[in-house]
Amino acid sequence: MQRSASLMTPVLVAACLIALVSFAIRSSFGVFQIPIADEFGWARSEFSMAIAIQNLFWGIGQPIFGALAEKIGDRRTLILGAVLYAAGLVLSSVATTPYVMQSLEVLVGFGIAGTGFGVVLAIVGRAASDENRSMALAIAAAAGSAGQIVGPPLAEFLFIYMPWQSVFVVFAGLILAVLMVLPAIRAPEAKKADLQDSMGEVVSRAFRDRSFILIFVGFFSCGYQLGFVTAHFPALITETCGPISQGSLLRSLGITSTSTLGAVAISVVGFFNILGVLAAGRLDKYFATKNLLALVYTGRTLAAAAFILAPVTPASVLLFSAVMGSLWLATVPLTSGLVAHLYGLRYMGTLYGFVFLSHQIGSFIGIWLGGHMYDISGTYTLVWWVGVGVGAFSAIVHLPIREERRVFAAG
Repeated sequence: MQRSASLMTPVLVAACLIALVSFAIRSSFGVFQIPIADEFGWARSEFSMAIAIQNLFWGIGQPIFGALAEKIGDRRTLILGAVLYAAGLVLSSVATTPYVMQSLEVLVGFGIAGTGFGVVLAIVGRAASDENRSMALAIAAAAGSAGQIVGPPLAEFLFIYMPWQSVFVVFAGLILAVLMVLPAIRAPEAKKADLQDSMGEVVSRAFRDRSFILIFVGFFSCGYQLGFVTAHFPALITETCGPISQGSLLRSLGITSTSTLGAVAISVVGFFNILGVLAAGRLDKYFATKNLLALVYTGRTLAAAAFILAPVTPASVLLFSAVMGSLWLATVPLTSGLVAHLYGLRYMGTLYGFVFLSHQIGSFIGIWLGGHMYDISGTYTLVWWVGVGVGAFSAIVHLPIREERRVFAAG
C-alpha cells in the first residue's frame, strides 16, 4: 500500500477511533478517585499511586510496543494492547486493597501503550503523505481529545446506574469492541532508504544527538502537567471550588455539584484540545516546530500560575479548562512530527516511544506527588506550583533544538 495523497483515509479514520476509545477510558480515572477512596477508606495517595503506576508503565511500554509494531505488525500489536487493557480493567474491578489495585495498573498501563499514541501516531505518520503528515497527526491527537470529552462524563453517568466496579467492566468491553476497525489498518510499503539502518543503530544515534535529548527532557513537563490535572483536577474542584449558584447556566445544564463540574472540566479540556491540536498541526507548516513547542509550554505556565493565584470558582475552572485544553495535546503532533522529521519514519514508533517514556515519568511524578502532598498538607497548591516551574523549564529547553533532518535516518 502506497501512502495516500488525500488527508482523510481509512487508516486515519480507524486510528482515530482506536485513539478515541483508548483515551476515553484512560482520561476517566480521575473520576474514580473519590468513589474508590470512599468505599475502602483509602488515603488519597493510594489510588493516586495506582494511576501513577499506570502512567509509568504506559511510558515503559511505549517504546516496547512501538518496536513490536515495527517487528510483528500494527494489527497484532493493537490486539495485544487491547487484550492487556481489558484484562487490567476487569481484574481491577475486583481489587479491594491498594497493593492489588496498584499492581493491576501495570496491565492497564501496558494496554494503553499498545492502543495509544505511540502505536497510533506511528501508523498515521507512515500512512500519510509528506504534505499531509502534520495535519494527519494533529487529527489523530484530536481524536484522543474527543475521547477525553466522552470518558469522564460517561463514567460519571454510569455511576448513577452501577458501581464503579461494573464501569471498569463496561470499559473493558469497549476497548475490545473497537478492534472491529482493524481491517482498515494497512501499513504502507517501506521505502528502500528506510531499511538501510537497523533499529538499534538509529536509536543509538538518536540518543547521541543533543536535539533528541532536549526533546526527551522537554516532554517530561508535559507529562507532569497532564498527569496531575487528569488524576487530581476533578478532586481539587470537588473540594475547593465555590458553590454553583442557583439559577446559573451550569445548573440549567444539569451541573448541580462540584463533583459533576470536575468531570465536566476534563471534558472541556478535551473539547478545546481538539481545536488546539488542529491549530498546532496547521501552524507547523509555517513556523519552526521548536518555537511552537516553546510557546505552548509558556502558555501552559502562565495559565496554571493565573489559576492558582485566583479564587477557585466555577467560572475560573471553566476558563482554565478552556485555556489549558487549547494547549493540552498540542505538543503531541508537534513532538511526534519533529521526531519523524529529524529521524525518519521507519522507526518513528520506537523513537517516539522513548520520548514518550520521559512524558510518562513526568506523569508518574505529577500524579504520585499530588496524592502524597495532599495527604500531608490537605492541599494541592505546592504540587501545582512545581508544575508551573517545570512548564517554564520545558519552554526554555526546546529553543536550542536543531531542526535539520539527520542524514543517518532516511525517511
